[in-house]
Amino acid sequence: MVIEHKRVLVVVKTYPHPSKSYQELVCTAGMLEDGSFIRLYPVDYRYRPSHQWFEKYQWIELDVEKNPKDSRPESYRPILDSIQIKGEPLSTKNNWRERSNIVLSKPAQTMCRLRTDYKINRTSLGIIKPYKIKDMTVSAGDRDWKEGHQRALAQYSLFSQDKKPLTKLPYDFAFQFYCDSECRGHTMTVTDWELGILYLKEVNRLGSESKAIESVKHKFFSELCGQDKNTHFFVGTVHPYNTWLILGLYYPKIGQPKNEVVSTTQIALDL
Repeated sequence: MVIEHKRVLVVVKTYPHPSKSYQELVCTAGMLEDGSFIRLYPVDYRYRPSHQWFEKYQWIELDVEKNPKDSRPESYRPILDSIQIKGEPLSTKNNWRERSNIVLSKPAQTMCRLRTDYKINRTSLGIIKPYKIKDMTVSAGDRDWKEGHQRALAQYSLFSQDKKPLTKLPYDFAFQFYCDSECRGHTMTVTDWELGILYLKEVNRLGSESKAIESVKHKFFSELCGQDKNTHFFVGTVHPYNTWLILGLYYPKIGQPKNEVVSTTQIALDL
């Protein structure tokens, strides 16, 4: 396989899931400097050395190779030991300008369009701007990991000294939204790691699953999708199925960064 060197701005980390080979894995997605997407998988994030614990909106450099078992054009297998963190996470100052210079460098698509593109050229990652976010729904899921995942966790419990608990989220959170005025609507599950961590923390803090659910809905729907936010969704497919998920949210405030607003007086002076 051909080894390539990439500079990647991490924009997505999904909630971990057990793995037979890596103990657990996190689906990581990022953007290259030209605004195109890349998927890095597998990444055993919590079991990496601490100097490789990258954050969202942080640049990393690493060697990758095309994943021969994954035909999606954005999918690459990272050479994990090559991961190097480059600088601090991009700032949220000035209405997230540093981040938006990369994240919003290309026009956002619609979910309907991405589904069509997947059929044509296997496009499997993107950022969309919902026309209307109707609701966040919550449904009961499996409370235990699937049998194969349980075996993997049990195996590492016996032979690994570096064991980190991995709780199965008992609920599935999903957004209902529309692409435009003619869209029939989409309902898509959210796999954002931050959502999962928030739910678990709120269960511990409030002592109630129902209260934790309401707290998550308030944060992710009422706040992050509020009327003052220019909310976008990072979306991607699950291999090998054509199932689209919301991998994360991007939510600067509505409006342009302050230093991009130029008064007529300033224009006159510049002339």
